[in-house]
Amino acid sequence: MKEKKYFYEMNSSYLNILSIALFVFMIMLTVIIIKVFNLNIEINNFNMSITYFLLFPYMMVHEILHSIGYVINGVKFNKISYGIHLEKGILCCSCKQEIERKCILWSLIYPLLFIGIITYILGLIFNLPILLMLSIINIAGCIGDIIMFLEFIKIDNFKYFEYDNPLAFGITTSKDMSNYKMFALKQIDEKNYKQTTNKKFEISKTSILFLVFYYLIGIINIIL
Repeated sequence: MKEKKYFYEMNSSYLNILSIALFVFMIMLTVIIIKVFNLNIEINNFNMSITYFLLFPYMMVHEILHSIGYVINGVKFNKISYGIHLEKGILCCSCKQEIERKCILWSLIYPLLFIGIITYILGLIFNLPILLMLSIINIAGCIGDIIMFLEFIKIDNFKYFEYDNPLAFGITTSKDMSNYKMFALKQIDEKNYKQTTNKKFEISKTSILFLVFYYLIGIINIIL
């Protein structure tokens, strides 16, 4: 069968609900683990304050790990761009070239594995509450990556490409995907989207205002 392009978009509101649900689950799981194994892990105001200030740098590491997954699997670094779109609830790493199935699968799983699961385990073992909290937040933030990974492993021999819209992507495959349903993803019309631009880094004005306000609140909270 001839290869054809299919286009998809995530529902940001739906993803945010699923992310909150995963966050609550991880908190409950952590409480149970701490009690069952009698771990001496204390969450105090100091730990909360440090976590507050490290949150966005930690989530940028999340995006850098996506790009490492791309590069290790053959993408040139100059084909990668980063973005912050907090009005849509996301930070993103975009690849400006069509890539193989293996490449996108590895890129999707790196942040969950390295600064989610591994760091979560290290936080429990070595009594590192700040690392533990950052890991839980990151795992919750991986919900979109998890959904895409679980859907993509069901599809053989496809290529993946992205758009300026950080919630939209496309795949090229010989499989008939016309009536194929993906969880939390909907097929869209290509005409409303375009390929990624040449910008290396992009941050929306709303995101700038949000970050300024976010860190001002943190500073004021420490002073008071």
